[in-house]
Amino acid sequence: MTIRTAQPDDAATLVALIRELAEFEQLTHLVRVTPDHLAQHLFGPRPAAQCVVFEVEGHIVAFALFFHNFSTFLGQPGLYLEDLYVRPAHRGQGIGRRLLTHLAGLARERGCGRFEWSVLDWNAQAIAFYEKLGATVMPDWRICRVTGAGLDALANETGSRA
Repeated sequence: MTIRTAQPDDAATLVALIRELAEFEQLTHLVRVTPDHLAQHLFGPRPAAQCVVFEVEGHIVAFALFFHNFSTFLGQPGLYLEDLYVRPAHRGQGIGRRLLTHLAGLARERGCGRFEWSVLDWNAQAIAFYEKLGATVMPDWRICRVTGAGLDALANETGSRA
């Protein structure tokens, strides 16, 4: 069992895992990612995110995709976990915990002031797991999102760019 940085050859496997995650979260209707598109954003000239994978006997069974953000209050970068997924057959073996501790270690090495992620409010099992690790579920914060046509409309408003 090993944790390693994802490589371009992993893109198809990562997309398969992303599709499994979307199915679990009942969000398959939102999945548009392709291996080429993912590889461009993870391994291209200006990577938007990073990814680590967890292998068991040479097979990827889990991944954690993350990127850096910045806290104006702390005046420090942060590490944001976009997605963590462990295939069902490998759950309960400490893989999720190992990925989270790996990322916490990266956050510390990189001088991050915090490590954050989101969790669906109906996923009580995940919430309990995260709280057991010492995470605080932020009750007063809600995610705001603009996508698709709404993003286009907002970007095209007069005076939206300086």
